[in-house]
Amino acid sequence: MPKRFFLDPELADADGLVGVGGDLSPTRLLEAYSRGIFPWFDETTPILWWSPDPRAVFEVDRFHVPRRLARTVRSGRFTLTVNAAFAQVIRGCAERPPGQGVWITPAMIEAYTMLHRLGWAHSVAVWQDGVLAGGVYGVALGGLFAGESMFTRVRDGSKVALVHLVGRLRERGFRLFDVQFLNDHTARFGAAEIPRREYLARLRDALKHPAEFA
Repeated sequence: MPKRFFLDPELADADGLVGVGGDLSPTRLLEAYSRGIFPWFDETTPILWWSPDPRAVFEVDRFHVPRRLARTVRSGRFTLTVNAAFAQVIRGCAERPPGQGVWITPAMIEAYTMLHRLGWAHSVAVWQDGVLAGGVYGVALGGLFAGESMFTRVRDGSKVALVHLVGRLRERGFRLFDVQFLNDHTARFGAAEIPRREYLARLRDALKHPAEFA
């Protein structure tokens, strides 16, 4: 792999495009995450690599769970599995209504499924009456968990998966939960934007303190 494939994120503009092309090999992906970079593209573009400024994160010790959702989590309506249905979860995340575009391409599914087989990518799946109701997946590297995507097929399915994921990260000592971009959904749970420079400093610290997801 070329040593200078990615532009130094510290030198990138606010949009954060730091690489074009390459591949989605495990080696390339792990190098990217270790440098605060992630792939985001669709079937009409080459592979695009990003490190935007600002960056959105969850503070796992200050994650906000609304009271109604807390009651749902406690209700027993859903059951939970970890790493037992990765392929189903990532394919669920890839589903989009017509016209919304697809960024979890077949190549991305194949690449992250391989990362899962190698022990780097993980999923939380939520089930209702034996049917997959929602889930979330991401990449764990050192004390970093990089959340990639979530989906729901039943009301609150993805939210319950996220609550369980954050609890697991807290219990196992993860220091940084990256969610890339802030949106209305993550903001409701307390996600916040931080400057890229701060994110990269926290990433370097997280990588020095390994945590075990599985």
